[in-house]
Amino acid sequence: QVQLVESGGGSVQAGGSLRLSCVFSGYTYRRYCMAWFRQAPGKEREGVAGISIDGVFTYYADSVKGRFTISRDNTENTMYLQMNSLKPEDTAMYFCAAKPYLGRTCQPVPSDYNSWGQGTQVTVSS
Repeated sequence: QVQLVESGGGSVQAGGSLRLSCVFSGYTYRRYCMAWFRQAPGKEREGVAGISIDGVFTYYADSVKGRFTISRDNTENTMYLQMNSLKPEDTAMYFCAAKPYLGRTCQPVPSDYNSWGQGTQVTVSS
């Protein structure tokens, strides 16, 4: 069973930065697509960023392109999300998720991912 544990959330002012981490355990990490999602109160869960098994291909929501960077370390079974130039609209619970790589893309589509962490809260004040 895949287990995912996020950390790194917190409260920052607009324009600030945070780095989220997600530690993967239970199976062979390098065989899994990884992604970050977020959900704000009263809104649907949305894909933020996804990354291929080798880290070569990355995918971003338009709202975070140029500000967020997803990466992974396959020696440490860990994924990261570097978030810069944060905005109040980035406020949400952030979740990491995993799915086995089956030859398709690792785009962050919520319905495609079947293992989820508990989430870490990010709050950006204006």
